[in-house]
Formats: sequence, C-alpha cells, structure tokens
Amino acid sequence: MTHRTAAKAMIVLAAALTASGAALAQATTDAAAAPAPAPDFTGNISLTSNYKFRGQDQDMIGKNDFAKTKGFKPAIQGGFDYAFGSSGFYVGNWNSSVNWQKGNSIESDLYGGYKFKAGPLDMDVGALTYIYPGNSAGNTTELYVGATYANETFGSFTAKYSHTVSKDYFGYAGNKAGSGLKGTNTGYLNLSYSKEIVPKVTLKAAVGYTNMSSDIRSLGYKSYVDYNVGASYDFGNGLSLTGSVQGANKQSSYLAVSNPGVDLGFGPIGQTTYSPNKARFILTLTKTL
Repeated sequence: MTHRTAAKAMIVLAAALTASGAALAQATTDAAAAPAPAPDFTGNISLTSNYKFRGQDQDMIGKNDFAKTKGFKPAIQGGFDYAFGSSGFYVGNWNSSVNWQKGNSIESDLYGGYKFKAGPLDMDVGALTYIYPGNSAGNTTELYVGATYANETFGSFTAKYSHTVSKDYFGYAGNKAGSGLKGTNTGYLNLSYSKEIVPKVTLKAAVGYTNMSSDIRSLGYKSYVDYNVGASYDFGNGLSLTGSVQGANKQSSYLAVSNPGVDLGFGPIGQTTYSPNKARFILTLTKTL
C-alpha cells in the first residue's frame, strides 16, 4: 500500500466510521424495557498510523527491500470476537496489514479461550496463533494467561503472560526460518493500566518484557523491554481515537539496513541502519461494532 493510497483510505474510513456511529432511533413502549444481554458477537475496525507489535514496527520493507525509516506507515486492522453465551468460552480473529516479510502483506490471528472470575480478578486463559499467509516463516503459536483487577477509584490493572509453544517465533528462529534453532519457550510478560482521567478521556500505559529463547539469543537478538503510553478519546457510539508513544529498548540488537551506501572493496561507506524498536508517536482511529 502506498502512502498516498493509505492516506486516502484513512480519510474514507474516518468518514465511514463517523457515519456508522450515528445513533439509531428506537421506539418506546409503556412497559419497562428489560436490560439488554451482552452481545455474543462483537467486531472492530481500525486505521493506525504505524502498527507496532511488542514495540517493533510491522511495516519494514521499503524500496529495493531496504528498511523504511519514516514514522508514518499506516495499517488497516479489524477483527471479531464470539462469546458462547455466559459459559466464559470465546473465539476470535484479528487481522492487520503488515510488511516485514517478503511475499506477505497480512497478519491473521486466530484465538480462543476461557474467561472466569477468581475472587476480585477477571481471569483469561487461552491460545493464539499468528498466521502470515504469504510467508509462513513468521507463523507463531502461544498460550496465554491474564488477570485483571478493576476499581472505579484506582483504574484497571492487567497482567498477561504469553508463552511460545511453536518451534518458529516470528521469523527469528525455527524450522521455517532455516536457522536450525527454535523459538520455543520465548516468553512475553505485559503489565498494563488504564483509567478515565476526565469524562471521555482514558489514560493508558503498558510495559512489556520479551524473554527470547536461548536459541534466538545465540543469534545476537537480546531480550528487551517495550512500552506504550498514551490516551484515548471516546466520541461515543463505539468510535474512539488513541494517541500513544510506543517503542522498545535494545535498538542496536535489532537493526536493518536502510541505505546500503557504497562498497569500495574494503567495506560499505555511508551505510545507514534503522531499528524497528525506535519510539514513535502513533494515532489509531477505532470503531467497535
């Protein structure tokens, strides 16, 4: 997707989302209406100025296969969730445009799990598979467990741990990556917080730690910390806009060539590199359905 096309898509999508968020007229009756049950099916669609996953850019391949360095690398995203009544079980799918593997432009996530109460905590356990149809070297499967404590006064706190059970881990290692090494047992811990600070404005902050498998670390990729700090504004009717700063440390361990420079026979001169961990300010427009 070119930047010009993406910009046009952003304008069209924003207009469509705003229009679809208009309230529907509802007839009233003399009898008191019963509380509406929670919907079994929910959906969402988003347009973001840059898609980062665990602090890393997911749009990397530019002209002549060298790394993009611009901060504006828009992505279209969307998915759905289906809850099986009040049983606690659910399944879902989420998708995004990406550009970090040759031959692939889509990330498609399939997941399912079980939610339940454990005292004051809302628990969530399940499995998630990341699928990259055009280049399966990125395919990764994780098991996860999360716990949320919500309080009107203090806000909402969530801790979630994801554990890789597939041999492949996002192309860093695994059979399909051709390294002969495994990404199995890579772990990711994420701690997040949210709180409505003024009406319609919610503060959001998160920090995560990726503990790479020993095989991946042997290739020079270090375990790292990512962060996400920002706020969202609720326009109503499921439409919201979020602004955040996202990035990660250990940038020197994750570098891609952005300009090859000139090779005079004793090494390249003028070569430049870019790290997907670089901090960026990101805007995301979301409509929940």
